[in-house]
Amino acid sequence: MAELTVESTYGRALFEAARDENKVEIILDEVKQIRDLFIAEPDFYEFINTPVLSGAEKKHAVEQIFQGKISPEVLNFLFILIDKRRTRAFSGIVNQYQSILDEIAGISKGVIYSVEPLTGEQLEQFEQKTGKLLKKNVKLENKIDTTILGGVKVFIEGKVLDATIRKRLDDLKGNLKSGTL
Repeated sequence: MAELTVESTYGRALFEAARDENKVEIILDEVKQIRDLFIAEPDFYEFINTPVLSGAEKKHAVEQIFQGKISPEVLNFLFILIDKRRTRAFSGIVNQYQSILDEIAGISKGVIYSVEPLTGEQLEQFEQKTGKLLKKNVKLENKIDTTILGGVKVFIEGKVLDATIRKRLDDLKGNLKSGTL
């Protein structure tokens, strides 16, 4: 059996606790806000992760900051991460939690690379076309790749859908070399 990662283990545990309390969306929103806070306030993130301070000191500070602003379940989850020294994995845990929700909803997430930003309409069209190919609901994140001459490249579920001009030129070059044209 494959070894479970910290993120998947804790992400699944958080999801199951949220589901048991019927707070799946509330907890998702709260942990995303905390993740955003860690990104916006790197000093606070380092404070939570430093081995110099005791777990009790960190938990006291977290309680002072978040008490009454987040659900008791998320506060207790932060305490567990502090006790187990797993706070550095927080962002990955949130991503895993989101992945579980996406899986339940039948959503596959991927990345679409293009030379220039896609419009909302273009992105939606690519999501629909990719969804038909995979027979799933697809959500794509557009990223810019200036090495692409034109077209797009989609990465989803470990697959690559390459519709770039570079790919077409490489295919043409291969066909010319092999004499299949």
